[in-house]
Amino acid sequence: MPCEADPAPSATAGTPSGDGPLPGTLSAELRAELIAFRRDLHMHPELGNQEFRTTAAVRERLEKAGLRPRTLATGTGLICDIGTQGTAAGAGRAYGGSGRRPVLAIRADLDALPIPDTKTVPYRSTVPKMAHACGHDVHTTVVLGTGLVLAGLAERGLLPSPVRLIFQPAEEVLPGGALDAIESGALDGVGRIIALHCDPKVEVGRIGLRAGAITSACDRLEIALAGAGGHTARPHLTTDLVTAAARVATDVPALLARRVDTRSGLAVTWGRMEAGHACNVIPQHAELGGTVRCLDLAAWRDAPDLVHAAVDEVAALHRAKSEINYVRGVPPVVNDPEVTGLLRRAMTARRGRYAIEDTEQSLGGEDFSWYLEHVPGAMLRLGVRPVGDTTRRDLHCGDFDVDEEAIEVGVELFTAAALLDGNRM
Repeated sequence: MPCEADPAPSATAGTPSGDGPLPGTLSAELRAELIAFRRDLHMHPELGNQEFRTTAAVRERLEKAGLRPRTLATGTGLICDIGTQGTAAGAGRAYGGSGRRPVLAIRADLDALPIPDTKTVPYRSTVPKMAHACGHDVHTTVVLGTGLVLAGLAERGLLPSPVRLIFQPAEEVLPGGALDAIESGALDGVGRIIALHCDPKVEVGRIGLRAGAITSACDRLEIALAGAGGHTARPHLTTDLVTAAARVATDVPALLARRVDTRSGLAVTWGRMEAGHACNVIPQHAELGGTVRCLDLAAWRDAPDLVHAAVDEVAALHRAKSEINYVRGVPPVVNDPEVTGLLRRAMTARRGRYAIEDTEQSLGGEDFSWYLEHVPGAMLRLGVRPVGDTTRRDLHCGDFDVDEEAIEVGVELFTAAALLDGNRM
């Protein structure tokens, strides 16, 4: 909690120039509207690249505010510019190429997960085996709310620099819908980009920040092994694929641990292993599936060649033929220190510096990283755990839920970031 010497300044903080209140505090009416909007999304989750209802709902509300969003070429997802003239893409390019300040982009992701909602709440998912179990409904609502606040400020001449809202589909689908958004011009004219992610470990009213890598790279690995099968009484006449698969499962991670700097955090973890149908038959085919995660960007770039070599080496030792399907996922999200500082100043202006905590690098993957291959940016962790709740909760669980006060925190934080960014020298 803030101490007396450092009060949380929420609605009375200074402007970026320090000579008056910081505009953009939510009204009670908008706060209630956004909570209702989030609950509606939560009740109607949609999987990646199928977010048609969600896209339509966001588009309708933005247009009601007098904005002109455009749908991405993929059919789901939106881009919407605020404080510019002309179409979203055209205005962005004009700002990017005319010597004026580049656009600040704020990104949300729209998709849900294919898991059942196990909560007992009025806004429980109405779609079987589908739920917003990662908080994307909150992300979308926060960015929508930020857009509505900023549109009001722009009408009053209080938005110092243009802002782009990116509502991106398919974050949960490798290699991520961010690539489609970028292809549709989401980053045209953009100079910086920011985003948030719900964190059930962080108390509501607080955020987690980290300069540098905040997530890991995540790739998918599928291996098929083949060889001569036969009777278990005569294994010497066969390629013992069960043993070969077991050795690949244990030896490949061990080899990589000695061939890569341990500080890179390269880890192969298996989630699936299949071989055989009868206890006295050595099979001709075996399969393994897992993930490759990496904390370091440079090591991630080298990972496919290293994994291929290790798998081939172990398989050949057991006379098995290997076929490897290495699916590139996402690189780590590496937060730019300057943009991380912008978020820190914005949260300090709203809630005080004691509302900010340092956060660790996660082994989870996030396709926000693709944007950072092109422009500097940062992702923060938004606290959604109710005050005083000591229950351990995690993302991607059917009982995931949030303290909806987090919506207001996110909107006011992003609004402050846009104002501070627009007034920076």
